[in-house]
Amino acid sequence: MGVTIYDLAREAGVGIGTVSRCLNNHPHVSARTRTRVLSVMKRLNYQPHAQAQRLASRRTNTISAIIPSFTNYFFVQILQGVQDVAAEVGLDLILYGVNHTDQVELYLRRSLHRGHVDGVLFFSMKLPESYVSRFHQMHLPLVLVDTYHPSFDSIRVENYEGGLLATRHLLGLGHTAIAMINASLETQPARERMAGYRHALEERGIAFRDDRVIASSMGKNDGFNREAGRESMSRLLATNNGPDPITAVFIASDVQALGALEAARSASVRVPEDIAVVSFDDIELAQHAELTTMRQPMYEMGRLAMEKLYSRMKDPGATPTLTSFLPDLVIRRSCGAVLRPAPLLHETGLYSPIPSA
Repeated sequence: MGVTIYDLAREAGVGIGTVSRCLNNHPHVSARTRTRVLSVMKRLNYQPHAQAQRLASRRTNTISAIIPSFTNYFFVQILQGVQDVAAEVGLDLILYGVNHTDQVELYLRRSLHRGHVDGVLFFSMKLPESYVSRFHQMHLPLVLVDTYHPSFDSIRVENYEGGLLATRHLLGLGHTAIAMINASLETQPARERMAGYRHALEERGIAFRDDRVIASSMGKNDGFNREAGRESMSRLLATNNGPDPITAVFIASDVQALGALEAARSASVRVPEDIAVVSFDDIELAQHAELTTMRQPMYEMGRLAMEKLYSRMKDPGATPTLTSFLPDLVIRRSCGAVLRPAPLLHETGLYSPIPSA
């Protein structure tokens, strides 16, 4: 039988409670006593049992992440950042993928079950108001990513500014007939990106037209998917034969834009010669597809979210913070910038485009 906590207590001349406090770095142990206990541990080659340590500290060393879907490129890149920090600090990660809205509360309840996890990351969905008080009552750390609530640490991207800058870029290239392919307007990113698109048009004296916005909720991720982008672009092109044809389109996500490019090829419509495209996210596939896009720092957002959660676990009483990221314009072939006179790129003077690497 190996060395036990009782052996340590007997050899160090202290109670087992004192040994337990030393093992868990409890502040209410004198330096002299701590040194004596640690010396005995070293002499007896004591190896603490991991599960016993967790039980003693009431920690699981596990956190949960509740995300809309495992298959979305946006979340894959964010979760890479989360996992890297979790590994660095020695935490395990449980992933809950939400495919239906009724699963949101199911996974929140599981995370709130006492002793299940030490903290929760909640992504891109509206936190049910009934759970705000429950998290506070349980003293369970919570960090929101790509969404916001004033009671919790939140990390988000300025979607409105992103839509504004994307549309201004197309206006700066000389386009005035600009459409938008969007996802479900039930989602906050879709609403905010469309608001930015609308503002950019109206500040140039161009009327916002409902018939030039297609907001699709088909498929997974509230319409932020390839199939929805393909179907929306097909609908757009099928009606683009009037006296003032659309020459450019702002698409709410890269994954939708990938589908839209497929639809354009099927209709023998050239991008960017016939129709210019700017999208949003800058997932890894965007560079291969030569998409001009609004870059979100997805990996960095994931790292920051995990760092904030870890800090919150150590200091539960800290004031909640909001961290906002401004997306950057990354210029590639799909917008047709290389086909336009260079001075037009900077006509608005309101952004600093990042050229493709």
